[in-house]
Amino acid sequence: MTNDALLALRDQLRSFAAEREWERFHTPKNLAMALAGEAGEVIEHFQWLTAEESAQLPSEVQGEVALELADVLLYLVRLADVLGIDLADAAARKLAINAERYPVDRARGKAEKYTKS
Repeated sequence: MTNDALLALRDQLRSFAAEREWERFHTPKNLAMALAGEAGEVIEHFQWLTAEESAQLPSEVQGEVALELADVLLYLVRLADVLGIDLADAAARKLAINAERYPVDRARGKAEKYTKS
């Protein structure tokens, strides 16, 4: 997703909320709770599946997961907007931090942090 697409999505969400006069309900607390709830709905689709099953979802389930992921994204973008956070910038900064914390030569192919091996 480009930064332009993210900004367009943010603006659509602002308009959506404003048209419905929902801004007063879109507090950081409420949006964070809604985000967590939607993430839980994503998890529901994978509960009790094997790793192999989770990687080969039937198309109907894949479609349901896509909509749940969209809900997570929408709440995440809305929360970042309400808090005045540039989500694309924050993500870029976090990737840079992770690149330093997990250098390729020490972290490649390892599930645990390289400092524990």
